[in-house]
Amino acid sequence: MKTGCPRVLSIAGSDSGGGAGIQADIRTITNLGGHAMTAITAVTAQNSAGVTAVELMTPDMVLAQIWAVMDDFDADVIKIGMLGSPEIALAVAGFLKSLRNKPVIFDPVMVATSGATLADDRTIAAFEKIIPLSSLVTPNLDEMERLGGEEAISRYEVPFLVKGGHGEDETLIDRLIGADGEIESWEGSRIDTRHSHGTGCTLSSAIATYLAHGDEPIAAIGKARDYVRASLEAAPGFGTGHGPMGVPKI
Repeated sequence: MKTGCPRVLSIAGSDSGGGAGIQADIRTITNLGGHAMTAITAVTAQNSAGVTAVELMTPDMVLAQIWAVMDDFDADVIKIGMLGSPEIALAVAGFLKSLRNKPVIFDPVMVATSGATLADDRTIAAFEKIIPLSSLVTPNLDEMERLGGEEAISRYEVPFLVKGGHGEDETLIDRLIGADGEIESWEGSRIDTRHSHGTGCTLSSAIATYLAHGDEPIAAIGKARDYVRASLEAAPGFGTGHGPMGVPKI
């Protein structure tokens, strides 16, 4: 593992309830010993019960945030979450084309835990410009299907970590899938809690931070999964719906 404080840039939406999005990314990156930097793509009004309003940034404003950070601090790893519009997605893809040898973790956020839609069909179609420029894509089962299913994602020269948390079995399986099929898989028992808001954001930002520390991808994924499970166990119980996870001691 590298020493020092690695820099992780999160490009994602803001969650006013603090459970997911930029807030979850900052919390995770900081707790794991990284320096969190952000480019906010959207401001959302939401709590544990759902999303009540969304206001998107302009693509120019998203890029201005990105380049303000990159030109001064640089970044060791880029993490991408909610993009919100095809225009923002294409702008971010243009930025990614300028990168050289930096890991990019793309969490293709489409629907909030509460069920609110965060990416329409045109935005999802624009993800095709970001996926080939990524180092790892982390869809859940529903998001994988929206991307065309396992056969479609296997056509990319990019590994996909397909998260099994939306499955119905008590044993959940996360599968790392590449062009030649399954690379690795992880199993875990379901943790019985409704306070699971931000699991995908936390997982992807934890993977990004472990990579920034110097871990190899398989090890980073394994550690990140353990961190998410510890976060679920540490949930403070806030809210009447899908509340935020907690901050585990590490």
